[in-house]
Amino acid sequence: MVSSDQRRRQLAREKYERQQQRRAEARRKARRRTAVIGAAVAVVVATLVGLVAGGVFDSKDKKTEASDTPSPTASPTPKQSPPAMAIDDKAKYTFDLKTSAGDVKFEMDAAKTPQTVNSFKSLADKGFFDNTKCHRLVTSGIFVLQCGDPQGTGMGGPGYTIPDENLDALGKPNAQGQVIYPAGTVAMANTGQPGTGGSQFFLVYKDSPLAPSYTPFGKIDAAGLKVVEDVAKAGTADGAQDGAPKNPVTIEKGTVTKN
Repeated sequence: MVSSDQRRRQLAREKYERQQQRRAEARRKARRRTAVIGAAVAVVVATLVGLVAGGVFDSKDKKTEASDTPSPTASPTPKQSPPAMAIDDKAKYTFDLKTSAGDVKFEMDAAKTPQTVNSFKSLADKGFFDNTKCHRLVTSGIFVLQCGDPQGTGMGGPGYTIPDENLDALGKPNAQGQVIYPAGTVAMANTGQPGTGGSQFFLVYKDSPLAPSYTPFGKIDAAGLKVVEDVAKAGTADGAQDGAPKNPVTIEKGTVTKN
């Protein structure tokens, strides 16, 4: 016959075993949940990687590109408003760049590009372009030297953006959606989206096919074009078709004066 004391110990042991079984089952369920969550996360990560690799999250909208030709891109970060209009919008102005490679001058027509000329005049008066690098040279597809970034990385700007102007000046686009930016043209770089110009601009040293999305606002004089051509002849620093120029170009002083 089982004593009452033995009976209590038996019941206690059975209770303990039931508790252990419940805890073991809880641990198994927790492991299953973790495995399911981990698998779901892996699927999401793999999907995101695929999207990025496929270009879905590219910072530049590929629909704006007419071809695989490189584009004069820039990434301004708007934080403030453009300067108030303070120029004669019927006059012409000259942008004089004293560079380490030689002097480059180009004329700007305020009647055709008032917002652009006003912005460049305001920035130059503040010394914005002084001691800045021309950070990018492209030697294939398009033929440009890009300048105007205070950071020298292609990511800098004045803290505001200006509207596009004069986009129909170079004629009707061809079947590929491109026009020719003639040698000597000075135009605004942008992100590939409308109204995203800042302070970066590009100097065309050889006729270049591009979408008519970049405000043409200046024409380089003959001596200045020769300076840019000489920079281009030396190529890029790493020998690639798109990169920093092998012969570094620094804008030592940028001045805008009314003609």
